[in-house]
Amino acid sequence: MGTPAFALATLEGLIDAGLDLVGVYTQPDRPKGRGKRTAPPPVKELAERHGIKVFQPDRLRRPEVVDELRALAPDLIVVVAYGQILPKSVLEIPRFGCINVHASLLPRHRGAAPINKAIMDGDTETGITTMLMDEGLDTGDMLVKKAIPIGPDETAGELHDRLALLGRETIEETLVQLRAGTLQPQKQDDALSTYAPMLKKGDGLIDWTQDARMLHNRVRGLDPWPGAYTYFNGEVLRVARTQVVAGCGEPGRVMAADQSGIRVACGEDFLSIGELQLPGKKRLSAADFLRGRADLKPGTQLG
Repeated sequence: MGTPAFALATLEGLIDAGLDLVGVYTQPDRPKGRGKRTAPPPVKELAERHGIKVFQPDRLRRPEVVDELRALAPDLIVVVAYGQILPKSVLEIPRFGCINVHASLLPRHRGAAPINKAIMDGDTETGITTMLMDEGLDTGDMLVKKAIPIGPDETAGELHDRLALLGRETIEETLVQLRAGTLQPQKQDDALSTYAPMLKKGDGLIDWTQDARMLHNRVRGLDPWPGAYTYFNGEVLRVARTQVVAGCGEPGRVMAADQSGIRVACGEDFLSIGELQLPGKKRLSAADFLRGRADLKPGTQLG
């Protein structure tokens, strides 16, 4: 059970392992892009290329959907970013349970956006945890953990791709231990848990009174979606590829603007912006942006 591109590496691993995949469950086709054309989820496309039967119920908990799943008689269900909550009636179907591939080192960052939240919180390490699912939100017993460092300038998009591959490795190791009977489930310490809620477009609005380090983490944690943004002459201005530079000034004030970046004063230090994007336009380097917008200059107030 999975839907977005993040789940592809895990599904490929299960296919390559020669497992008997009796079905793939994914979200229904949705309108995408500016043209709003209906498009299949990435997981559906991969499954169909390998001749695996695909199921796309709009609600997994419907009795007829549960009955259809029960008829498949799966020994195990692997879940990766499926996008629907598994009810108790589904969790109880496979004899080895439902194993979730979660993109954090649980119990830290339970929830829908663990990759983004790890970066936004300034974490220097994250990873993958496979977990035996229960009825709670990412509260089940942990099975296998694999950790990786987070680069100081790494974006959520870049970390997403690395974690997707690590997810494949982690579920493969989990299944090896499951077959060998050596899995040792561990309870999560709820006192150490944090929550990573689903992101909204409004989460990207920059508050220049915050310190530059916090904003740098926010910018890269929201790249590529929903993207960090501010306002410039009444227009939404998306910012990316930032750096922290020492300095002080009025929050939101452009202190310098040249080919190396656009340095904006924050609550503490400056945030140097390396890439910018206006609505309907391409993302540009600071140097290219400044060539077309001479009005973004020292003294300009953003926000």
